[in-house]
Order: sequence, then structure tokens, then C-alpha cells
Amino acid sequence: MSQTPIKVLVAGLGNMGASHARAYHTDPGYEIVGLVTRGGRPLPTEFAAYPHFTDFHEALATTKPDLASINTYTDTHVPYAIAAMEAGAHVFVEKPLATTVEDARRVVDTAARLKRKLVVGYILRHHPSWMLFIEKARELGGPFVMRLNLNQQSFGEQWALHKTLMETTSPMVDCGVHYVDVMCQITDARPKEVRGMGVRLTDEIAPDQFNYTHLQVLFDDGSVGWYEAAWGPMISETAFFVKDVMTPKGSVSIVVEDGSKSSDIDTHTKTSRIRVHHGALSADGRFARDDDWLSTVDEPGHDALCAREQAFMAKAIREDLDLSRHNEDAVRSLAIVLAADRSAHEGRPIALEF
Repeated sequence: MSQTPIKVLVAGLGNMGASHARAYHTDPGYEIVGLVTRGGRPLPTEFAAYPHFTDFHEALATTKPDLASINTYTDTHVPYAIAAMEAGAHVFVEKPLATTVEDARRVVDTAARLKRKLVVGYILRHHPSWMLFIEKARELGGPFVMRLNLNQQSFGEQWALHKTLMETTSPMVDCGVHYVDVMCQITDARPKEVRGMGVRLTDEIAPDQFNYTHLQVLFDDGSVGWYEAAWGPMISETAFFVKDVMTPKGSVSIVVEDGSKSSDIDTHTKTSRIRVHHGALSADGRFARDDDWLSTVDEPGHDALCAREQAFMAKAIREDLDLSRHNEDAVRSLAIVLAADRSAHEGRPIALEF
């Protein structure tokens, strides 16, 4: 028996918004009832037949969606999400959830109070290769040393987008929530302190902003993690992609294809192989076993991953999934990266209380 499609209003058609819109467009379980973009730009050809709005609140009142998909700049996430839930809609919202922990908590509390489903766009939670990476790291056991980065040598339109993003969100916050969330899944320990640092490598951003950022997290099981994020035409391509975990028993690393470019958005989620190194030595001092190489060449691309996210969103609505842990994890990872950003600006470590 077929199910009635979920009526979805999509706000924002940037990189992520367009990918999510394609997921709704091709999934018979969804029906797009409206698209919202700023400035009245013409819609991409593939979406030209859908109703088009430039005001989110007008679109919300007109279309009365079951789901609002919010893929706009971070400073609009909270008012849009709360307005949508108060209008009776469930919400999918891209990361980061908010610009402050207090605002993120308001969104989560509103979802609980109104019994609306709230899914935050943590795409790596739906990525089979990243799920395997976390699984293999946990199998080795802690304490863990986690080394993660996502640097982008951006130029042209991408650099213009990054400069706009940095008006409200630093590089360490924007994607840092993904990778801090990965750290927390690997250790399952309490983060107790964070240290952040940053450097302003261009006069094209505000004096109080950094386009090179780095954070370190200390956990109460002895684990440590660092994350590096940098944007701009001056950023090096060398070691721009490091996804690596070391433990007393060995290490697990995601290895990308030779020649991958940091400016390619698919590189942000794409892997090629996972290398599992076993540190045990034999009696003669040599490694007791060879490394394991796990192929991930058949993994989904960026649009396919967004489709997986939206399949989860539909499942959460149709099956009334309990998303309380998902939402608490989103608030926690945001709190950590915001504390790191504060640490970078104040020049001191920040104690975390969870």
C-alpha cells in the first residue's frame, strides 16, 4: 500500500540545499511544495516547475508543509526551524544547528515540546565508509589519538561563499561539528577541555575572523583529538585530507585517491580505502600481521548521501523514531566547537561541562 508523500518546503539551494532538493525531487516518498531562495534568482532548470518564494515565512504559510528543509546560512536556522515547528512541520536543518548553544537548545526543546521530528544534517552519520571507520577504530580500543582535518584551497565562487560564511561562522565551527561528532562516537567518553587557535591569513575577512583554525579536544578517558579547517586561495593542498585514529593496538586511516583536490566537494565525504594497521609485534620484533586494506570504492557520492539523509528523515517521521540522542549529540558537538572558537579568540583553554 502506497504512503501519502511527505510535503516538503526547501529553503536554500546552495551546495547542500540543491543536493537535498534533488533527493526530494527523485524520492516518491516526498512532494516538494515550494522552494525558497534569496534575491529572486531564477531556479535551476531541474526545479523550475516548483513554486518559488523569496520569503520563508510567506512560503511556510502558503504551502503548509509536513517538513521544512532548512539549508540556509547559519544565522537563519533557529528562527526558521522554530517557526516551522510552531506551524506544525517537522524540520531537517543543515549543520551547524545554531550560532550559540543557547539557541541550539531552544530548537531542540521546541521539537520536544511540540513533538516534532528534528534532524540535523550530520551527513557522515549516514556514510557507510565513515561508519566503518568508526567501527574499526572502536574495535581497537582506546585511549584514542584522533587526527582529522578538512582544508579547502577555495577560489572564485567558492571563496566568495566562504567569505560570506565567515561573517557568521568560522571554519572550525562550520564543518568541525561533523568531525567532533565523529570523535565523540569513537571514544564515547566525556569531553573535558578544548583548546582553539586561529590565524587571519587575508585582509578580505573581518579583523576578528580567522580563515585558518585548529582545535584540540581532551577527553576524560585519556583520548585526545585535533581538527584543522582552513579556507582560501592561499591554503596548501599538502595533507589537506587527514582522517586518522591511533590507539595502543594500532591505527585506522581513511585514504583518498591520489590527485584528489580540496576544492572538489565530493572529496569532503569521499574515501577510497580504509587502512587498518595492527601494532602487535612478533617475537623477532616484526609486525605480527599485515595491514588490512578495506575497499570503499563503491561508496555513495555526495547527492546519494543526501538521499540517505532524507530517507532517514522520512523514516523518523513515518516510524516516530526517538531522536532525543541525535539532538543531544548535535548540541554537544556544537558546544565543543563554539568553545574552541572562543578559546581561539581569548587565547586560553576552555573547560567543558556536560
